[in-house]
Amino acid sequence: MEKAKKDRLTDGKLSTPRFFRSLWSLTNRDLKKWYAAPVILLISLIQPVVWLGLFGKAFNFGNLFTGSAFNIPGLNIPQSVLNSLGNTVLMNTFGTTSYFSFLAVGMLAFIVLFTAMMSGMSIVWDRRLGFLDKLLTTPVPRGSIVIGKILNGVIRSLVQAIIVLVIAVLLGMSLTHVSATSILITFGALFLLGFGMSSLFVLLALKSKDWQTQMAIANLLNLPLLFMSNAFFPVSAMPSWLQAVANINPVSFTIEIGRQALLGIQYTTPMLYNFLYLGIFAAVLGAISIVMSWKVLKG
Repeated sequence: MEKAKKDRLTDGKLSTPRFFRSLWSLTNRDLKKWYAAPVILLISLIQPVVWLGLFGKAFNFGNLFTGSAFNIPGLNIPQSVLNSLGNTVLMNTFGTTSYFSFLAVGMLAFIVLFTAMMSGMSIVWDRRLGFLDKLLTTPVPRGSIVIGKILNGVIRSLVQAIIVLVIAVLLGMSLTHVSATSILITFGALFLLGFGMSSLFVLLALKSKDWQTQMAIANLLNLPLLFMSNAFFPVSAMPSWLQAVANINPVSFTIEIGRQALLGIQYTTPMLYNFLYLGIFAAVLGAISIVMSWKVLKG
């Protein structure tokens, strides 16, 4: 009886204090490797900053609809009328007169999505370098290994999202509706997205030994998830078949919450429903990852 109890404690399913001690140690280990190499942080910020600085500013819908390009030759429409018409078009299409602000909130989900895939890569490298095999010979709860990787990905993604938000503000993002509460709401949604996506990529990496395969899978999922969301354009402007995908994409739910909170854009779906959807998404994938760790990660 005592031996059976000891065995169950060893597999990590019952010892709560040991679970949290192991969780802290493993999460802190991965975070140290991250902030000890700031160049990795800088490189990871290049892509969303390029989207903001180049795509966001160059693809300027505001000038397109309110500038001279919107004027019909020979009509000599006053600039004030053009501005009013252009702002009406922008508001009806994007829910805001600033497309850059619309895109900036989408980039917050962008950085969370792309950072989450590194959670799975960490598992692969730990296995290749032999650290995971050594870890599995100890009584460390298997669930803490998985949750540690997930939390590492979530913390990294939120830190980078804060930096992207600051850069967006410096580049001209609207601050009309920004407050401490709206920021907390937005990052609450980003936390749930990051937790769910990190859980997914860790789950996919539990049996993987090839980092190239893991990277290919991550890219295969990340880009479609990004472009089949409302990160760049509203769902209503998409083809009907793409709308069906975007309407169940957790990235879209996260961005809707952010735009409601930070930009005051009104959507038909209540914010509480979006949070509920993201909460279920994160909880289900996190639970599946833990259960799979009990089956796959054996010493």
